[in-house]
Amino acid sequence: MTIIHHLIKASREEVIGWRRYFHQYPELSYQEENTAQFVYEMLQTFGDLEITRPTKTSVMARLIGPKPGKVIALRADMDALPIEEENDFDFVSQNPGVMHACGHDGHTAMLLGAAKLLTQLKEHIKGEIRFLFQHAEELFPGGAQEMVKAGVLDGVDHVIGIHLCSPIEIGKMAICHGPATSGSDTFDLRIQGKGGHSSEPHATVDPIAVGSQVINNLQHIVSRNLDPLDKLVVSVTKFHSGTAYNVIPDIATISGSVRSLNPELRQQIPSLIEKIVKGVTEAHDASFEFDYHFGYSSVVNDDYVREVIEETIIDVWGKDTLLKLPALMNGEDFSAFSDIVPSCFIFVGAGNQKKGMIYPHHHPRFSIDEDALERGVELFVQTSFRLLAESENK
Repeated sequence: MTIIHHLIKASREEVIGWRRYFHQYPELSYQEENTAQFVYEMLQTFGDLEITRPTKTSVMARLIGPKPGKVIALRADMDALPIEEENDFDFVSQNPGVMHACGHDGHTAMLLGAAKLLTQLKEHIKGEIRFLFQHAEELFPGGAQEMVKAGVLDGVDHVIGIHLCSPIEIGKMAICHGPATSGSDTFDLRIQGKGGHSSEPHATVDPIAVGSQVINNLQHIVSRNLDPLDKLVVSVTKFHSGTAYNVIPDIATISGSVRSLNPELRQQIPSLIEKIVKGVTEAHDASFEFDYHFGYSSVVNDDYVREVIEETIIDVWGKDTLLKLPALMNGEDFSAFSDIVPSCFIFVGAGNQKKGMIYPHHHPRFSIDEDALERGVELFVQTSFRLLAESENK
């Protein structure tokens, strides 16, 4: 419908304004009170929406068309990160130590734009479109899981998620076939040694030395214990021990992250880590405590939904716009939706070297090319109509 292009162009500045407001007033996971209230009040001005608060800091709006059909849900995450912003534009974060460094401000603005536009096109909707403004994507156990428990997916046939992506240049869109993100898990390890004076290491069980051996041997999981074709990342990210120059401590603590794409392999990792830790600590007369925490599962794109979206992108923007992306080893709690209903997660290019949008996600100078917002809004809208029409024809 050519009217879609007209409405999107007309709403461009409003969507950019929303994004800048969210960027200026970011809120951390589970603390998105003002963001959620702003979204709720803005949705009320659109009319024809059934608006609810599934959780304290999330919002859902339902747009029910005049004719029956399937139910499509569109999702945006709203939370920011505990990062001190280093940008110098006019709308930098006003909340010290908090920053939208991952594009969620843009996601929320795009979904607001799509909700307003689709409400204006209600007469053309056969079925229902739900707008899920989700809290706490950045912090496990994640807001998506809470929203699912609150019933936001009841009766939903497909869920669409969009993520603005600075490593992808403006004007491009990318989709993964099958897994889009990895399972994202963490572990904590406490090594108990026997402390003493640094001049007499032979009289101690040095947890720092033992911990160093544990870290070295954990690298063998990827290089020697598994099929090299299986994608797996084991990263030690914390190692703490000791308080003085001349004291060998009693305890060392180690923590880390595990990323995997294979669900069966994912279940094997805790026992592999524990086996290595047990062998090393026993060899040095130390003991240990080990905790493994399963986090977000892998986002897996449904083939049917993906194909419909790919066709939509090609028809609207041309074949050169679409990129096929290999699975990312990032975690993403959109998996709470894709685990339950056939879904698709799309990456919209928002990087622009000429404009200085070159910094990676979670960087204190991260930003996006705001031209991507217009494309994100239209992708939400065009995809919704295409999926409802395809569902009708199946």
